[in-house]
Amino acid sequence: METIAQTGVPLPQEGPQRQPSQEAISIRGFLETSFLDWPGKVVSVLFLPGCNFRCPFCHNHALVLNPGGLEEIPRSYIMARLAELEGWVDGVCISGGEPTIHPYLPSFIAEIKSLGLPIKLDTNGSNPHVLQSLVEEGLVDSVAMDVKGPLDEVNYSRAAGVPVDLEKIRESICFLKQGKVDYRFRTTVVPALHKEEDLLHLAHHLSGSSSFTLQNFNPEDPLDPQLKGTSPYTEEWLQEMEVRISSILHH
Repeated sequence: METIAQTGVPLPQEGPQRQPSQEAISIRGFLETSFLDWPGKVVSVLFLPGCNFRCPFCHNHALVLNPGGLEEIPRSYIMARLAELEGWVDGVCISGGEPTIHPYLPSFIAEIKSLGLPIKLDTNGSNPHVLQSLVEEGLVDSVAMDVKGPLDEVNYSRAAGVPVDLEKIRESICFLKQGKVDYRFRTTVVPALHKEEDLLHLAHHLSGSSSFTLQNFNPEDPLDPQLKGTSPYTEEWLQEMEVRISSILHH
């Protein structure tokens, strides 16, 4: 998953700027091409500001804590560039922040899909009714849900940085496991927050899922400065854990 720091994009400097309508979604980052955000596809990535979580390991925390400090990219410019990229990119990833907190997300996605571009949604799963509506209305073609940790109140809230309604997380997981849309679960693994038994516990909760991947923590610039510079797990350890997790998922 790309970071907001990687999304520099030249903006138009001349001509009148269209005033955003009250329904316009603020876009604070635009990556024209990414090979990482939708496995097997080349996509454009749009970063929406704001989030209802405060994950201490978050690498896009500028979007969460200070979205006003990031330049807003005109929606008209985004739509024009996406139209020009048709044939070069396979789709668009809507990321954040947390996209599902934006009330006009459905109309925004519908506008992008009118260009013939498939949509992948990144979400923390905290708004299951929004997620379900987007899928059932055919607005998203793939979902990546970040599962923060084992499904117990203390550990999950610790990993999310705020108290979390776990029933909503479970509801999103159960809905995605129905297979109405392509999906994958993923967990960013932080040694201070995730032990071996935590990940195996989570794998049992996700048993029967089509995909669950582990992402290594990047200690370079996390939201919580106390995590900065701490050593992540080795890639070998993560690979061994993924093998064990796979055997649980498909048991």
